[in-house]
Parts: sequence; structure tokens; C-alpha cells
Amino acid sequence: MADTAFYQALNVPKDASADDIKRAYRKMARKYHPDVNQGADADAKFKAAGAAYEVLSDPEKRAAYDRFGADWDKPRPEADPRRDPRQDPRWQGGFAFDEGDVNPDMFRDLFGQRFGGGSMAQDQHAVVEVALEDAISGAKKTLTLQTPQIDDSGRVTMQTHRIDLAIPRGILPGQHLRLSGKGAGGADLLIEVTFQAHPIYRIEGRDLYVTLPVTPWEAALGGKIKMPTPTGPVDLTVPANARQGQKLRLRGRGMPAAQKGDLYAVLQIVNPPKISAEARALYEKLAGAQTFNPRAKLGV
Repeated sequence: MADTAFYQALNVPKDASADDIKRAYRKMARKYHPDVNQGADADAKFKAAGAAYEVLSDPEKRAAYDRFGADWDKPRPEADPRRDPRQDPRWQGGFAFDEGDVNPDMFRDLFGQRFGGGSMAQDQHAVVEVALEDAISGAKKTLTLQTPQIDDSGRVTMQTHRIDLAIPRGILPGQHLRLSGKGAGGADLLIEVTFQAHPIYRIEGRDLYVTLPVTPWEAALGGKIKMPTPTGPVDLTVPANARQGQKLRLRGRGMPAAQKGDLYAVLQIVNPPKISAEARALYEKLAGAQTFNPRAKLGV
């Protein structure tokens, strides 16, 4: 059976067109690039996709792979008795590249630098995930980035470098930070900010929302209760006869900015897991004193 590992690495069928292979490689490279994916198997998948694309994007190499499988790059002196193919760097193995092997436009599109020419191109991109609290107060982070480089022999390697990044106060998810000259080859580095999932708050624009549990008697009677905010707990006044899902607003307690966001408490009425005999007697007394029927509009 013919070897299909390279096709599997790009998740394409064996009869995929050159454009299909190019699109598949872009998708895999962006998904598993170390700048954006720190998963345990991301680096291996990124390298496997690169190795597969290096062969399948070249019609001659692809034909050799389709015919000989994993042995596609083994020397075959009989193909030209006048020349030892082992002297050709294209057949050295180990995925060495020369100018004809590297697709400059592909690396420019993915990483923002035109390889083989040294000219500046588009911005490089990276993603940083920050905690909500850091976005509210501002913070310093150190990023570890890997960028592709090409040496004098034409071999593509990944270079690791660290960048100190200031997270400005009030930044929102989806916003970008531009670091001039911090990308590969002196290109600008454009960093997209995303937020870590928070166990208490969710963000909508500059507003924050928290689901706030209240007891049935707190909802019925109203009064002051404690509620969390990103800067510490505060007293919140719950109105009498509060409803499930009712929103109570704390102005200016959302994301900081010239126009501050608000913090909304969304009430969630929660029954106690157990009630004592005394509490049950009080509920029964309440049931007898009330004539309210919440199902009256249903005709029952």
C-alpha cells in the first residue's frame, strides 16, 4: 500500500490539487504554530505539516513520494549514471531547503517576512491570553515567541526570543498591541489580546456581568447583601419582591476607560438544599397567608 503519511499530516486526500495542499498547509500552520498553540502535540503537528508541505508542494518530489513512499528521497544512481545524486543537496534528507524549495509567498503570508530576499513585508501576528484582573489594573508580561529564520544554506529554523509586554489598563479582548520592530527581520509585531475564562465574571463590551445567588426571602424582603467586584466585595441593595434574572447595575464598576463600563448583578433565586422543621412550618404559614397564584394566566 502506498505511503500516505504526508497527505494525512495535511488532512487532504491523495488526489488533492496544489491549491488544496497550499490551503491545508496554511490552516495547519496557523492552528499549530507555537506562537498561538501551546498544546502538547502542537509542535509535532506543526513540524509534520511543514515537512509534508515541503514535499507535496513540489511536483517532482510529490511524484517521487507517490511512487516510492517514505523512501522517496533515497539516492537512486541509476536515474543518471553520470552523476551521484547524493551530491545534490536536494537529496540529502532532513528537509534542507534551497531557494527553489522555499515558497517565499507562503512564509510571507504566515509570518510576515519574505524569506530569501530580506525585504520587509506584512506585520507578524501573535496572541496573548490575559486575566481579567490584569486587564482592569494593567500588568507586565514576558512573551516567548518563535519565529522562522532562514540561514545562508537555505535551511528554515525556528528562533526563540523573549519580549517584555505591557498590558494597558482597560484593554478589551480582540484589541491589538503593536510593537514596532519586534517581529522577525525588524517587522512590527501585532499582538491580539484574548481573555482567560473567568469563574465569576463575563464581559460584554466594557460591561461586566456576575450571576448573583439570593435566597427566596432575600428576594421577597429585599435588603443589603454582599456581592463580589473585581476590586473587592461591596454592599448591594436588593429591592423587595426581586425577580429571577433581574439585573441590578453598579455604575462605573466595569472595565476602566474614559467612558467606564458598568457591573451588572443578575439575580438567581436559590432554594436551600435542606430546610428545618421550623423553616418548613414558616413556609406553610406563608402559603396559607398568600392568595397569589403564579399560574393564573395558564387557566389553572
